Amino acid sequence: MRHRRLGELTVSAVGLGAMPLSIEGRPDEARALATVHAALDAGVTLLDTADSYTLPGAAPGHNELLVARALAAYGGDTSDVLVATKGGRGRTPDGGWTVDAGPHRLKAAAEASLKRLGVEAIGLYQLHKPDPAIPFEDSVGALRDLLDEGKIRLAGLSNTDPDQIRRAHAILGDRLVSVQNRYSPQVRDSEPELRLCAELGLAFLPWSPLGGITRSSLDGPARLETGFPAFHEVARERGVTPQQICLAWHLAQSPTVIPIPGASRPETITASAAAADLSLTEEELSFLNTGK
Repeated sequence: MRHRRLGELTVSAVGLGAMPLSIEGRPDEARALATVHAALDAGVTLLDTADSYTLPGAAPGHNELLVARALAAYGGDTSDVLVATKGGRGRTPDGGWTVDAGPHRLKAAAEASLKRLGVEAIGLYQLHKPDPAIPFEDSVGALRDLLDEGKIRLAGLSNTDPDQIRRAHAILGDRLVSVQNRYSPQVRDSEPELRLCAELGLAFLPWSPLGGITRSSLDGPARLETGFPAFHEVARERGVTPQQICLAWHLAQSPTVIPIPGASRPETITASAAAADLSLTEEELSFLNTGK
């Protein structure tokens, strides 16, 4: 497993997005725990969760509690594992997502996450999404207060634009270490944010990094898409999967990129972790980007 910098820490070049273990279509607990353990066995040291990763209308925290149980039950050393969680969103009974990132709400959410994770301080706490009803600086100020109080060690953002990243960086300085936005071969709207993170030395954590390569199914295994045939062609030539080529493509975008693919099966995260060892040639990257 290769590693990359996240603030002053070093984490695995590929992380685990734990959301599929707790939302609709989630596996049973035994398979969920086995999936986290497979990630750890493969050298993954970044586990991404959130208080809102639960079933629609259910109490928050299912995924955080699951990750905590998985770490407690793991037989090996987990001292170098960074658990990154998020606050500021929730679920509605009809399956929707809410946004509530007021300072009091974020601080209360962080306190609850601390208890669920069973730690003295959250390793990385991320604003899940800016709240349009709250001044952005107020939400970031809550992260600053949590840092000052020692309840979180590092801060991150999610679903933010370049202006918001710069404003948060001005408030938090080097205690802001990461940005988590949607980015994949299919959705590249966050290219400016990715480049800004490289400029500022922030880790860029693409969520849903396999978009266009894999289409998730709530009632069965993920299925391959066909909209990006170049990824499939390079995979065939390399003798690996299109998903692995996709993750290697992410890693080639910038030294600050750390993809966090989701998984609900041990074999899926094991394969994703192996992608950290793939290095693509300039010719392959050009072909993946242009199809020529």
